Amino acid sequence: MRNCFTVDVEEWFHVCDGGPAVAPDAWGNLPSRVVPNTRALLALLDRCGVRATFFVLGWVAARFPDLVAEIVRAGHEVGSHGHLHRRVYELTPGEFAAELDASLAALASAGVRKVPGFRAPEWSINDRSVWALEILAERRFKFDSSMAPLRFIGNPSYPQVPHRRSTGSGDLVEFPPFVTRRFGQNMPLGGGWGLRMTDPARVLAAIERRNRHDGPVTLFVHPWELDADPPRVRLPWAKRFVHYFRLDGFAERLEQIVRGASFAPMGEVLGLPTR
Repeated sequence: MRNCFTVDVEEWFHVCDGGPAVAPDAWGNLPSRVVPNTRALLALLDRCGVRATFFVLGWVAARFPDLVAEIVRAGHEVGSHGHLHRRVYELTPGEFAAELDASLAALASAGVRKVPGFRAPEWSINDRSVWALEILAERRFKFDSSMAPLRFIGNPSYPQVPHRRSTGSGDLVEFPPFVTRRFGQNMPLGGGWGLRMTDPARVLAAIERRNRHDGPVTLFVHPWELDADPPRVRLPWAKRFVHYFRLDGFAERLEQIVRGASFAPMGEVLGLPTR
């Protein structure tokens, strides 16, 4: 069974509510690392013979169109990650539509005009913003990966497997992140600190169990997680943990996981046509 490997292409400083050090008005003064870090990830996937889905932030596509072209030349699928890394539930429907259109325009300028999938920053399509699915359907997206079955950012009752979501403008397939049950609650295993803290053998065993009983899973990473020497700034405690916890050696552990299971772009795994 093929699973999904996905990448949220953003800068290391694209942190929601990260404080003044990484506020949007500071972005222009912070060192950019997204190009070398994404290239490191592309090289890892190439060594493993794996193609993935890269959800590219419009802000990044507008500034580094050649990087988007490299992703496409390597055979990967490109989706939208929004434009300015804003949580969907903090936007009005009109603001979200404008964000989405800006991201699509940036991707089109970089040469990508077929964008079948979307992932919201911080998995921010939840009970407060489920209206966003209809806007995605209006723009002919085929799949979304923004609804996390996790407390705080989503809802633990959300399905943990790919499923169809109906809207007044058409249907979307929703593909949630991989979670596991620990300490009496759902915990992230498909990406972020949960993936970084877990031994690769345990991750692969959990993927195999889910494949046997429920179907494919999706993993997600960020280019900045492969940075050998990430910039350090003052962040709120919770953000600091999520952003910096156990980055040491993550590239090597990630490669073990990628080599140990079967992965493909999300659109292919779901068997969906492109736009």
